[in-house]
This record gives sequence, structure tokens and C-alpha cells, in this order.
Amino acid sequence: MLHEILWQQNVRLAEVCLHHPFVRGLADGTLDPEAFRRYVAQDAFFLNAFARAYALAAARSQDGKTLISLCELLNGVLRELQLHTGYAKELKIELARVQPYRAVAAYTDLLAIAWQRGPGETIAAMTPCMRLYGYLGTELAKTMGAGNPYQQWIATYSGADFQALVTRVESLLDSIAEDTLAVRDAYEYAMRCELNFFSAMLEPTA
Repeated sequence: MLHEILWQQNVRLAEVCLHHPFVRGLADGTLDPEAFRRYVAQDAFFLNAFARAYALAAARSQDGKTLISLCELLNGVLRELQLHTGYAKELKIELARVQPYRAVAAYTDLLAIAWQRGPGETIAAMTPCMRLYGYLGTELAKTMGAGNPYQQWIATYSGADFQALVTRVESLLDSIAEDTLAVRDAYEYAMRCELNFFSAMLEPTA
């Protein structure tokens, strides 16, 4: 299956993300709260672009099954945004005033470019975020200790609801994308954007 081929080609990057200082801080609860605050703000900005990419892809869908899948994935992103809205309220973040870091802008630019090139590349650019977070959530849940302040984050991405969305987007990728160089490049670049995203959260002036 295409989704597994692409994942295996990029699993090294996924493992680098798993061992990234930002992710390890989530895992053991030692992440600087200010880094997490930056993450919530920037990820909410990204997820808004992500939701719009799903909506645009749905508008271009050619069959009912694809439309339903895209709408379900869009609803999943909106639920994820609700989580971030809750975090933002708790952390006193004004999401409407967030300006994207360079790493975040590069990621949203990727979605815009992929949209212009076709649905297969669009989904290839969007799948790594879902698969990677499902992977990170599952791995972090294995060692999460009691009292971890990031327990809700880990529980969300390791939970059955999110894992079902991962399966849904990968099934969609298999059905509408072809194994082309453009699709492979979009997937790999998105994975690199994820890694850069985590790094940027540790740099206040990113």
C-alpha cells in the first residue's frame, strides 16, 4: 500500500521526531511551559490552514466516498482545534493575533502549493502530520507517568478517535494518489516540516 511505502521511506525522520528534545519533554513532562505555549499558538495557526486544505480538497472531490472521508477528516481537525482553544484559554493566548514562525509558514506554504497541483499531492502533504502524531502519541503513551502535565496531549494523539483518523487519511491517500516522485517529495517535505516545527518551538525568536 502506498501509505506504508511512504511511511517506511520516512520512518527515520519519524524516529528523529520521537527523540527530539521537544517531544522528549512532552514524554517525561519536563518541557518548558513557555515552549508548549508557543507550540499551542503556532499549531493552532497551522491547524486552521490544515482545515482549509481539507475543505478545498473536499470541494474538488469527484466522488461521494472521497467527499465523506474528507469531511470526516475536516471534523477531526476541528475537534483538534477545540483542544487547542482550551489550551489557549488556560494559557491566555490570543489565537487571532498569532503570527506564524518561519517553519510554520513553510509548512502552510507547502499545503498551498500541493493544492495547486492536485488532490493526490495535497493528501500526500497532509498525511505525514496525521501519521506522525498518531505514532508519537502511541509511543509516548507507553511510558507516560502519573502527573505528567502533558497527559491530555498524549492521550489525544494515542486515543482511538485520532488513530481512526490516521487510518482514514492513509486509506484516502491510497485511493487517490499515485506513487510518483511528486507525491513522494510532498510526503517527505511535510515530514521535514514537522521536524522543523518542533525545533522552532524551542527557539523563542523563530
